[in-house]
Amino acid sequence: MITPVISLAAARALHLAAQGLLSPIKRRAKPNDVVTTIQRMGLLQIDTISVVARSPYLVLFSRLGDYQPEWLEQALASRQLFEYWAHEACFLPIEDFGLLRHRMLHPQGMGWKYSEEWVQKHQTAMDDLLLHIEAGGPVRSADFNAEKKGNSGWWDWKPEKRHLEILFTAGKLMVAERRNFHRVYDLTERLLPHWDDERHALPAGNAQQEMLSRTCRYLGIFRAEWLADYYRLKRVAPKMLLASLQQQGEIMPVVIDGLDGDFYVHHSLAQELQLAERGALKSSVTTLLSPFDPVVWDRRRALELFNFDYRLECYTPKEKRQYGYFTLPVLQRGELIGRIDAKMHRRQGIFEVISFHPQAKVRFGKQRAQDLRQAITRSAKWHGAKQVALGDIPAQLAVEWREGWEVE
Repeated sequence: MITPVISLAAARALHLAAQGLLSPIKRRAKPNDVVTTIQRMGLLQIDTISVVARSPYLVLFSRLGDYQPEWLEQALASRQLFEYWAHEACFLPIEDFGLLRHRMLHPQGMGWKYSEEWVQKHQTAMDDLLLHIEAGGPVRSADFNAEKKGNSGWWDWKPEKRHLEILFTAGKLMVAERRNFHRVYDLTERLLPHWDDERHALPAGNAQQEMLSRTCRYLGIFRAEWLADYYRLKRVAPKMLLASLQQQGEIMPVVIDGLDGDFYVHHSLAQELQLAERGALKSSVTTLLSPFDPVVWDRRRALELFNFDYRLECYTPKEKRQYGYFTLPVLQRGELIGRIDAKMHRRQGIFEVISFHPQAKVRFGKQRAQDLRQAITRSAKWHGAKQVALGDIPAQLAVEWREGWEVE
C-alpha cells in the first residue's frame, strides 16, 4: 500500500479536525454538546486564572461558540463528568473513571499531589473528616476555618484543605459539584454507589496502553513522541503499540511534506485524509484559544506542527514577560498567527486587547483582518462585553480599527 503524502497545511487541518476545530458549529449549541466536546478531546484541563473567562470555558467556546458556561457545572453535578489528574487537573467523561482509577488506588506516584508522610501524620484527622462527610454530606474547603496564611504557596493551605486534596487524589473523595468554581467534595462511594474496583478498574498497564491508543484518536495525526504528554505518562515506549494498531488498521502511516519522522493518522479521519491528499481539507475556524487548549498545551508539538513557539508567561515576573500575562493563541484558518494578551473588565463591560503580537511574516490582508475582528467580537460578546478596547496592535490594524469598537 502506498503511503499517503500530505502537505504541512493538510496535517494541521487533520489535527484540527480531530480536535473539533475544522469548521464552526452550524447550529446553536446545546447542553449535551459540552459533554460530547470533552469526549472528543478526551479531557478538559482546569485552570482558575480568570483575567478573561477561565480556561475550560474558553476551550469549549473555541469549539461551540455562544454557549452557557454553567452547562459544564451541570454536567459535573449530574455525574456525566468527573474531575481528576489526567493531563493536569481535568474534567473527564464519567465513563473514563476506570481509566484513571489505578492512579487513585496507588497515589504514591502522584508527586506533590499526594504525601504519604502527611497521611501518616494526620491519619486520624483524615478519618474523622471522612466520617464528618459521611454523616453531614458534601463539604467545601471554605467550610473550615483558615489558619494564618503564610507565603510559601500550597504548603500553607489549612490542614483540612490539604486533607481534602489528598483524599481526592487517593480517590476516596470526588468533586460532587462546583459552586462559584470552588470544589464541593463528597464520598466516592456515595457518588458512584455501584462502582467496584475489582470489576471496573483497569490495571495500570492496560490503562496506560488504552490512554496511548485513545490519544492517537484525540490528536488525529501524530508521531510517537507526542503521545505520552496527553495523559502525562512517564517512561512509555509506544512503538510496539503503534505497530499493533497499524496491523489492526487503527492507524495508518503518512508522510508530511516538510517534516521529518514517522507520522500516523487515526482511522477515524480516513475520509478527511483522502481530502487532505488532494489538498482539499482546510480549516475555516478563526478563534482565540486558551493557553491550556490541547492544540497548544504541548509546547514541542505546537512548535513542530504549527511553527508556534508558545509559552504562558503568567508565572514569569512582569519585567521578564515578552508578550503578556495570559496570552491567547490566535487560530486563523489552520494557522496559529499570533497571540493576544486580553483582559475582560467585567464591571465596565469592556473586553480589552492589551496587545496583539503576530507571528513573523504574518500579513493582514482583507480576509485575515476581517476574520480576526470577527473572532475578537464573538469572544467579547460571549464574555458579556459591550465594547472592545484596543491597545498595542500592529500598525496596519490600528489604522483601520483605531481604538476599538462597540459590540452589537
